[in-house]
Amino acid sequence: MPYLVRLTGRALRDLEAIYEFIEADTSDRGSAWFNDLAEAICSLERLPMRGAVAAENKKLRQLLFGKKPDTHRIIYALNKRNHVVSVLHIRHGARDAFKEG
Repeated sequence: MPYLVRLTGRALRDLEAIYEFIEADTSDRGSAWFNDLAEAICSLERLPMRGAVAAENKKLRQLLFGKKPDTHRIIYALNKRNHVVSVLHIRHGARDAFKEG
């Protein structure tokens, strides 16, 4: 059974900031990269367990996207009972640990 993928307000703001930063609206390369990121997020619908447990919190998972030095972490919570993936945050892999809140 597929999972419903929900993005929190913070995750939506993260996507918007990434979109603007890579100038996806004016760059074919940036647009393709952003579309691949969105596709990776949507793939959690079919494969929600593929992400590793996040170091910050054992109840959270992370899906790594991209190649070094531009790896991004898609941090999400998984509700197996209700079949929901909640994407909490999307951050560059070089940033400090994620703090919920």
